[in-house]
Amino acid sequence: MSEHASDWRGAGACLSADPDLFFPIAIGTAAADRQVSGALHVCASCPVRDQCLEFAMRTNESHGIWGGTTPEERIRARRRNLRRSARHACQEAQESRAS
Repeated sequence: MSEHASDWRGAGACLSADPDLFFPIAIGTAAADRQVSGALHVCASCPVRDQCLEFAMRTNESHGIWGGTTPEERIRARRRNLRRSARHACQEAQESRAS
């Protein structure tokens, strides 16, 4: 693990929280919804929320609450980024053919 990664992790608001809070097991149940809500509440005031989310996106974390996002939110963000990249590549290809 890089030094940068350990720097932000040591400053997380979740440091003193129960790790299980961020990894609900029974998704879609009232108990899991309360867990997710509690985790998001911790993330809301976290000083390293952006770094946490960046890490989760870069490493394709598919489970748990990271950077104030659920796995579903990260999947949607990845899809948006892929579509955006594909559109950009297509536009560049069209522009290079036109010149």
